[in-house]
Amino acid sequence: MRLITPLISALLVSVLVAPASAHPRDSSIPLPDDFQPEGIAVGEGNTFYVGSLIDGDIYRGDLRSGDGAVWVDNDADDERVALGMRVVRHRDWLVVAGGPTGHAYVYDTDDGTTVADLVLGPAGSTFANDVAVTHDALYFTDTFAPTIYKVPLGPHGTFGATERIAVEGPAAATGGFGLNGIDSTHRGWLIVSHTDLGILALVDPTSGESRQIPLTGPALVAGTLDGVQLEGRTAWVVQNFANSVARVKLSPDLTTGRVVQLITSELFRVPTTVALHGCTLALVNGRFDLGFPPPFGPGAPPGTDFDVVLVRP
Repeated sequence: MRLITPLISALLVSVLVAPASAHPRDSSIPLPDDFQPEGIAVGEGNTFYVGSLIDGDIYRGDLRSGDGAVWVDNDADDERVALGMRVVRHRDWLVVAGGPTGHAYVYDTDDGTTVADLVLGPAGSTFANDVAVTHDALYFTDTFAPTIYKVPLGPHGTFGATERIAVEGPAAATGGFGLNGIDSTHRGWLIVSHTDLGILALVDPTSGESRQIPLTGPALVAGTLDGVQLEGRTAWVVQNFANSVARVKLSPDLTTGRVVQLITSELFRVPTTVALHGCTLALVNGRFDLGFPPPFGPGAPPGTDFDVVLVRP
């Protein structure tokens, strides 16, 4: 039997008592009180953007330092609303879905000026919830109709007339909160979440045909599906009132998948949307448990604090 030297023994003890993994703690970045956020997007470097459901203002901050301020301060007369958003880096755009206004807004990420005010459908009967970007179009979900709105993009950053895509198949179910999160895929389909059904689906942007993505592993929580972020074959799906994010690994053709991880945090307070920054997930707490904002309710009580949560899965 070989003896272990004191030095080796000490090293073994230090290894045995060390943590199994150096998982960084979740953290949060405060937003202005009463901001009532919903959408989040990550831009160049550490820059993030969050939009307000109350007045469409856009907050811009730094994910590393936590510093930030209101970047787009809309006039009350504009009656803008901000929900899902995406940064289009090669065009220096921030594209924002306008909810019940029936509009979408494109801002210049250099100076915050409005590049375009896009009309998707009639105000009051259109609810533009989230946005996906491809090389030739912008796509917006309508949560209360089986509809996706397409805005064609010209080669020099021009915008074509809005086209209405009638969604058919399993993702077309209506009656409550329907189509919600959306992202583009490398196979030409759009991937969407359906809130009330608790499913992910692929939608052909040409025909509007949808097909449910059958999933194994822990079931997604019907009634809670919100924002979707697709990176390669990994879909991050926010489950708002379930205070979790599902990590879904999709097959190479994206037609099947498995829920491989359910991410929770003590800092989650009804998160709504997610953006990926390197290996970190940035989620905005909507706090809908305190009240839905207009037109669905009075919103959270005055003085409510809001924040962005950073999680390293």
